[in-house]
Amino acid sequence: MPRPLAYDKMKTAIVAGCRTAFSRSGSVVADITAIDLGKVAVRDALARSGLKGDQIDHLIYGTVVHDTQAPNIAREVGLAVLPKTVPASSVSRACASANQAITDGVQMIELGQADVVIAGGAESLSRIPITVSDRLSKTLVSASKAKSIGQRLGAFRSIRPRDLLPVQPAIAEPTTGESMGASAERMAKENGISREDQDAWALRSHQLAAEGTDDGRLTAEIAPFYVPPSYESVVTSDNGIRSDTSLEKLAGLRPVFDRRHGSVTAGNASPLTDGASAVVLMNGDKASAMGLKPMGYVRSWAWTALDPAGQLLQGPAYAAPIALDRAGLAMTDIGLMEMHEAFASQVLSNLQALSSKNFAEQELGRSQAIGHPDIERINVMGGSLAIGHPFGATGGRLTVTILNEMARRDVQFGLITVCAAGGMGFAMVVERR
Repeated sequence: MPRPLAYDKMKTAIVAGCRTAFSRSGSVVADITAIDLGKVAVRDALARSGLKGDQIDHLIYGTVVHDTQAPNIAREVGLAVLPKTVPASSVSRACASANQAITDGVQMIELGQADVVIAGGAESLSRIPITVSDRLSKTLVSASKAKSIGQRLGAFRSIRPRDLLPVQPAIAEPTTGESMGASAERMAKENGISREDQDAWALRSHQLAAEGTDDGRLTAEIAPFYVPPSYESVVTSDNGIRSDTSLEKLAGLRPVFDRRHGSVTAGNASPLTDGASAVVLMNGDKASAMGLKPMGYVRSWAWTALDPAGQLLQGPAYAAPIALDRAGLAMTDIGLMEMHEAFASQVLSNLQALSSKNFAEQELGRSQAIGHPDIERINVMGGSLAIGHPFGATGGRLTVTILNEMARRDVQFGLITVCAAGGMGFAMVVERR
């Protein structure tokens, strides 16, 4: 029997949600912008809700790698899908950008500033803007202000061949210079996470995602994407899932970030991915009055941050207990958990911390370990290691995935956690009533 609610604090309903298929960067949607991916997700989520565009009060959308030609992705998506009068704002909180969009939408609804908000995010890591050197950038600006051809040519006299080289994009912490992968490698060493355990978790992710794809549970949340210009090819499933992988194949991959003594490989790290997601949030009373049957409700959430020079991706272990406290729940109440899989070492490090009384005492000031659900109830259809990780979209995917599976299993409470660059962590409790 579902546990009786101690209180009815959170009233925001999630009435619908979906995502595009998550595709490895450089593959089937490599020529598609994040804006165009977002249009498909938002349009499909709206259709699944049964609502009309003129019933939407606001669109909040997340992305990490902004298009320099269209930096407000939310407005561009909204102009194509919703009435032109619907305001739209873009947010960015690294890998938790869609989670930021969702919590912003919930706050608007709970403050009475909106009744219906669409939230989510999109990313095209196939289309990363390439920047130029500072010297070339300044020269181009100077040349644009020149009043004659001679002055324009003169502006380039100080340019050397090395100044013409593009600046390579890097997923690294500006404050430390350490890449996220290097941080995951360091966490594996510091927390004693073995290569074998990382590979085993990655294999589990692929196997469960393959099962969820084959039986239709994962594909049910995917909005078909018809690929231009012919629109004859349609993308309906994630293409990063490796149903044919094995422990032997994963063990054969070389470490990437510490080639001699490392354990983080391309096989136990999430791939660069293109994709989009969206959820429709609504005032719970209004949804009930309209006879809608929500997927679930947002009960609580928490954001945390820690020193990026420390355990960069350990944020979920700090955020989860706060979200549980705000929900009036304990970890034993959680029936399903979706933990973003940036790296297998990050997942295992966070689960280790949640299970540790020492971590609870020293880091959280608590007398008992927080705990976590049985492994069989965590990422039950695989996770980002297999499905993929479009930075701005993953938070929406996690929300849709867990709510759909909670309905199938008749689970009342679910927990979502996400680690993010900058040492940030997120956790959200969702419920079915």
